[in-house]
Amino acid sequence: MRPRPDFGEETYVGTGKLPGRVAIITGGDSGIGRAVAVAFAREGADVVIAYLNEHADAEQTARVVRDAGRRAIVIAGDIQQERHCVEIVTRCVMEFGRVDILVNNAAHQVSHERFTEVTAEEIETTYRTNVFACFYLAKACLFHMRPGSSIINVASIQAYQPKPHILTYASTKGALVTFSKGLAQELIQRGIRVNVVAPGPVWTPLIISTMSPQKTEHFGEKTPIGRAAQPAELAPTFVFLASDDSRYITGEVIGVTGGELTM
Repeated sequence: MRPRPDFGEETYVGTGKLPGRVAIITGGDSGIGRAVAVAFAREGADVVIAYLNEHADAEQTARVVRDAGRRAIVIAGDIQQERHCVEIVTRCVMEFGRVDILVNNAAHQVSHERFTEVTAEEIETTYRTNVFACFYLAKACLFHMRPGSSIINVASIQAYQPKPHILTYASTKGALVTFSKGLAQELIQRGIRVNVVAPGPVWTPLIISTMSPQKTEHFGEKTPIGRAAQPAELAPTFVFLASDDSRYITGEVIGVTGGELTM
């Protein structure tokens, strides 16, 4: 990618907000997931990096986590399958003895010029990746989470300003907001918080792989701030929601959108 995304390797400085905690991050091999993994590690957390099949990228993320003095394991596989989601959580608990933070970040997106081009297979793949997996992983984690734990789901500005060319993706993000708000109401009784980060345009490999060069050339320029975010600019919001700094916040959506409205 040109320019290379900023994941925070050179810039993020931790202040000890997540000492001794254990986080599972889906899509942790690149993009927002990698930036969050870097930040969590530098705040004192061990990290499980779940990803599909980008082995070299996942190992690079793990290297940065280990360079921060924390432990990391990488787990490849398809989170569309509940069995694999359970396996991720099981391995996390076997390796680290606990799970405190779940970041449901992995996503599937396809762009179309016309809605009639959307296929049944695409709809199912997008919902299984973007929504079903969040149900599977949250359920599996809840058998192990203690009071003070945090689930952070990644939605999008698309949940509020859906674009027709990525309507399948946008609709999953709306579903994820609803899921999060409802789950938060039940889990607060257990001392577990559920919140949402809704990014605007972010310069990640997902953009390059799913959009035309004509669209990526000016990606993010229509935001009030005038540019796309770098992944590292989102990481502090995840740290905040994972840490005790946000202990009175649950069921909320925090937009990191460059000024675009989420209401």
